[in-house]
Amino acid sequence: MSSSIISCLWDVLWWACTPLVLFFLLPFVILFFVYLSILFLHLYKRKNELKEAYSHKLWQCARKTLATVWDAQGTIWHGYELHGLENIPDSGPALIVYYHGAIPIDYYYFLAKVIILKGRTCHSVADHILFKMPGFRLLLEVFSVIHGPREECVRALQDGHLLGISPGGVREALLSDHTYQLQWGKRTGFAQVAIDSRAPIIPMFTQNVREGFRSLGTLRFFRWVYERFRVPIAPVYGGFPVKFHTFLGRPILYDPNVTATELAEKVQGALHALIKEHQKIPGSIIRALLERFSHTSPSAENIQTSNKED
Repeated sequence: MSSSIISCLWDVLWWACTPLVLFFLLPFVILFFVYLSILFLHLYKRKNELKEAYSHKLWQCARKTLATVWDAQGTIWHGYELHGLENIPDSGPALIVYYHGAIPIDYYYFLAKVIILKGRTCHSVADHILFKMPGFRLLLEVFSVIHGPREECVRALQDGHLLGISPGGVREALLSDHTYQLQWGKRTGFAQVAIDSRAPIIPMFTQNVREGFRSLGTLRFFRWVYERFRVPIAPVYGGFPVKFHTFLGRPILYDPNVTATELAEKVQGALHALIKEHQKIPGSIIRALLERFSHTSPSAENIQTSNKED
């Protein structure tokens, strides 16, 4: 009798815990896809007998192939859509400033769209943690990811490249939540980069990015560890197939009379405006799932009107 009760309790516990475990395992699927991409690049490198110097033209095919795969994954799982692509110049520099989700999977989809639809590779600024990840070196080099010294960012823009950066970075990934509060503090380095390079700034936000993946970084212990040691150990859960819409705002053009602090505030205001217009706060996973399968999407007229009003 007691053994049957224990068996029954075990079954209940198993069925109750399985979804919870899956929620924390799904983010590793993204990491699996990243490592598959790295494996593909190594095979591509070997096939083309690239040893030391990397030829831009030779890597174009590899980038486009991976972009197509990631774009397909985003379309199938999240119904990913990009709005305002016309704000990205066909040539010349632009600094893309975006809100950082718990996992910036939306930014990966954005990069893929730019490669496919614009034929351009957007350089990216990433945290030093990525450069310490085993096997990531080739991937970061092929997709022009840099650690972010100001001089290197300015050089990339002066050379006519697109450059993506999230001023909130890891802090925003961990400590922001479904209220979509920016975690920039007093960071103005990105604004100074735009001023020094005279490049326009394009704000970017993805609707429901916090409903796709969420972080436990707001819990007191994980927040304390990050604030004290700058170690991002907070678990991330999710992988929910919610609807993703990425919105690109109208470019904020170079103005020699604006300081870095003023420009940073202006960009922050523009990003706040995108969030306010396109994101229901607080975010809801259930609502975002319903949006994914209801096949509703913002009309182009509304987006264009929004850009005119900014």
